[in-house]
Amino acid sequence: MNSYTFTYSIYQRPFRQPLKTSHGVWKVRAGIIIQLTDHLGRSHQGEIAPIPWFGSESIEQAILWCQQIGDNINNAQIYQIPDNLPACQFGFGSALTAFSAERAKIVQTELNISALLPSGDAAIERLPALYSQGYSTFKWKIGVLPIAQEVALWTQLMTVLPTDAQLRLDANGGLTYPEAEQWLEVGDRESRIEFIEQPLAPDSISQMQELARVYNTPIALDESVATFDRIQSVYADGWRGIYVVKPGIAGFPWRLAEFITQYQLDVVFSSVMETNVGRDAAFQLASSLQLNRSMGFGTDEWFSEL
Repeated sequence: MNSYTFTYSIYQRPFRQPLKTSHGVWKVRAGIIIQLTDHLGRSHQGEIAPIPWFGSESIEQAILWCQQIGDNINNAQIYQIPDNLPACQFGFGSALTAFSAERAKIVQTELNISALLPSGDAAIERLPALYSQGYSTFKWKIGVLPIAQEVALWTQLMTVLPTDAQLRLDANGGLTYPEAEQWLEVGDRESRIEFIEQPLAPDSISQMQELARVYNTPIALDESVATFDRIQSVYADGWRGIYVVKPGIAGFPWRLAEFITQYQLDVVFSSVMETNVGRDAAFQLASSLQLNRSMGFGTDEWFSEL
């Protein structure tokens, strides 16, 4: 049984500008960088970047887990990290995986990445600059302002969206059923809308399945499939649409990869606003799965540094 020396450090990264979603305003990303060192002196890092309002553990719970480990940990202890600590599972799991297969550095330009636009009218000014940097898929948060105001802003946004680009509308579960219908009607009139992400609350699976049968615009689930147990549950309930998966809070990477491969899920990998440690691990996993859709990791400009 392999044993590792274990160290960790806690970080806090303020956003350059607060990220506004239907969940509220997010000002600081807090997380943990862990490091495992084997008996040969080889070290690999992992990142624990929880998002408790998505269903992961809190940063306080993750810190407590790290404190309880002490200075050493072995494979069996890592495999036994409980499912209510999915961000810890990913952080330790990705560090452990690196020992069995030395990872080649995967740079962002080798993968198709979508960019996260600022909410509201700031997106209209920002989109052309991001397009000039090479992005062709963009995500814009909806459900933040009154719907009439957002649809008007969306109309303006589409005037600056190039004809060869795509837009993802992310509601973070913040729409009512009639509002979701209104946005889906908007999407059905515009081919550049790739999908509408999580229009209704996470537990509204049957209602979103109903909407998916009525409208042509694809619906993608995000909060509904935030953790591995939710991914399994939603698949068992019959969801065959798009899964927006955040690897950083989806548990052990090998378990996630096996499920995606076994059931041939239509997957978009998405950021948890992690540092480059967690991002590189997610990129490695995405590369091994050969995912087709643009990954939602265009978040660099939201922080001063990775």
